[in-house]
Amino acid sequence: MDRRHFLHSLKAGAALAALSPLQHALAQLNGNASIVSGFPAGGMGDHVARPLAEKLRGRYATSVVVEAKTGAGGRIAVEYVKRAAPDGLTILQIPSSPMTLYPNTYRKLNYDPQADFVPVTSTVNYAFVLTAGPGLPAEIKTVADYLRWAKANPAQANYGVPAAGSALHFVGMMLQKASGVDLTAVAYRGGAPLLNDVLGGQVPVSVSVLGEVMPHIRAGKLRGLAVSSAQRSTFLPDVPTFVEQGFADIAVQEWLGWFLPARTPAETVQRLNALVREGLQAPEFIEALAKSGLQPVHQSPEEFARIVQADRQRWAPIVKAAHFTAED
Repeated sequence: MDRRHFLHSLKAGAALAALSPLQHALAQLNGNASIVSGFPAGGMGDHVARPLAEKLRGRYATSVVVEAKTGAGGRIAVEYVKRAAPDGLTILQIPSSPMTLYPNTYRKLNYDPQADFVPVTSTVNYAFVLTAGPGLPAEIKTVADYLRWAKANPAQANYGVPAAGSALHFVGMMLQKASGVDLTAVAYRGGAPLLNDVLGGQVPVSVSVLGEVMPHIRAGKLRGLAVSSAQRSTFLPDVPTFVEQGFADIAVQEWLGWFLPARTPAETVQRLNALVREGLQAPEFIEALAKSGLQPVHQSPEEFARIVQADRQRWAPIVKAAHFTAED
């Protein structure tokens, strides 16, 4: 080796040694990765998955695409990723319910959230809104107003939810139990048809994802009676919480989380976690999420695993008290 090549090798070696362990861990996977979503393209999940796929492409894996595996309230996507190779190339993006609520509501699941998956991180949090449309008298502004009306009009005391057995459905059941007023859930196949019926007055109120109703509340077409988060939402600061209105136990938020199949190498989990954190911190991404009522969040894999377990345990007594069992 001549002197010039020797000096070049020394410089290259010094540069490599200067890299942090994290940078070493961020070496690209050889292959094409998929972010598997349990819900149709164009929804809330796309607002998160597609920008992150752009951030990951060429850094986490050769290519990264978003793939929808819809149906069964997200369970089809969960089961698909469970069967995938633990090579880091098949990523599950799923709301919290299939991992925390369903284990308490279904007699049998074809997956074990704890044994079959490795938590990576949550990406966003979002709240729900008890929303009134033109089917409810305009003078009704609060949860107490709504409950008085519902008690006086039992045949009309319906509330719409995007899916039976969802966390949004349980917010309605928790309100019924806490108030003692009979309320009837009307389950829809997704948020879009529910929104159409609330706007059209076919159902008086709904429990909806904040981002789906936020533009209509701001435009005055719908009224927000309560948000489900423990504190008021920065996206709808004029709408009080259930907690503020005397329902201390109704403090519910859902997260959108990322998981990998069990036995995925720890360094791959950490690699994905670090790149997702970087993507979530991009100012343009934060701004885009805010338009959909989504708050970016990030944890270490260990912290996220504790959150998943705690949420699963929290739902157990709520489901038991509701005497609810989900139907396949």
